[in-house]
Amino acid sequence: MKRKGKVARFKRQRRLLVELPGMGKAGALERRPYPPGQHGLQRRKYSEFALQLEEKQKLRFHYGVREEQFRRLINKAKGSSAPNWVESLVNLLERRLDNVVFRLGFAPSIPAARQLVSHGKILVDGKKVTIGSQTIRVGQKITLKAEALQNQVYLQAKQNPRLPLPSFLAKEEVQGQEVGRLTDEPNLEAVPFAFEPGLVIGYYSMRG
Repeated sequence: MKRKGKVARFKRQRRLLVELPGMGKAGALERRPYPPGQHGLQRRKYSEFALQLEEKQKLRFHYGVREEQFRRLINKAKGSSAPNWVESLVNLLERRLDNVVFRLGFAPSIPAARQLVSHGKILVDGKKVTIGSQTIRVGQKITLKAEALQNQVYLQAKQNPRLPLPSFLAKEEVQGQEVGRLTDEPNLEAVPFAFEPGLVIGYYSMRG
């Protein structure tokens, strides 16, 4: 089952022709930098709709949210005072607890981070939180429970972080334990892969 999941994640990244760090281990495009399937090596023709759809899917797959969750976040982002609702959307996605745990290097992927959260291994300001979608506020501290410090998922991620620590997060070691903190509001630059916000706006402007 684990092998099938990895293959599916790699195929999604190959289909989009981009490495999505949140999905886990690097290398999806290393040996086969082309889409899956028998026609993968053929040059593809893109319609405007296809470009918009793929750009939206990059965000959704990287952050690991279902379509209905993504739509709710978009509606919330559109209701914000930010002039660019995609930037507000990215802010909401980056401040999800599962993503923050991943970006702090406590887990090798967002799904792995979500599992740590759901298993009660993550503390926010010293209190256990089991909901990966919880929004973290600036100033809040994220740590692992003492029993999770020897968790192999955490130890492997600590040794080989998938991404460098972003500018909106800080991390320090206190009494032998890593403590992470959200120090600023994430913006469009927080997205750890190349994407075009205008295509996402275009996709949803046509669909209300």
